[in-house]
Amino acid sequence: MASITFKGNPVTLLGSEVKVGEKAPDFTVLANDLSEVTLQDSKGQVRLISVVPSLDTGVCDAQTRRFNEEAAKLDNVKVLTVSVDLPFAQKRWCGANGIENVQTLSDHRDLSFGEAYGTAIQELRLLARAVFVVDSNDQVTYVEYVSEATDHPNYEAAIEAAKQAR
Repeated sequence: MASITFKGNPVTLLGSEVKVGEKAPDFTVLANDLSEVTLQDSKGQVRLISVVPSLDTGVCDAQTRRFNEEAAKLDNVKVLTVSVDLPFAQKRWCGANGIENVQTLSDHRDLSFGEAYGTAIQELRLLARAVFVVDSNDQVTYVEYVSEATDHPNYEAAIEAAKQAR
């Protein structure tokens, strides 16, 4: 498993660590309108999956804004942001911040994504910061588990991986 800290304190991640070359695990999360969303709903597209603890914090806000800006420039790449924020809070945050190119998804209900991708923090019931790129054939082509949850991911590497994926 990835070794993650949150504000310098080690945390326990639930689920299995995802590795490059593996088939991407499916999951069921909620869209802002409470409809269920799975990985298979975007089959045939490259997916950049940005995972954040909470949209209402500084680094998560910046991460989501950055990927929202980049999403407008990426052809055939669907950018998903997953957190355990309630769908209503995600919708409010996106509206207040003009986020239109990223689909925010809530893993609040049952941590389906967090457990499938090894990002669920047991002690906090939040998701660890991570970025995954899944190609159009559902193969994982890029993985970053950010070792300190309050740090930024490597934006450039993730964006480049999404551009290279087919």
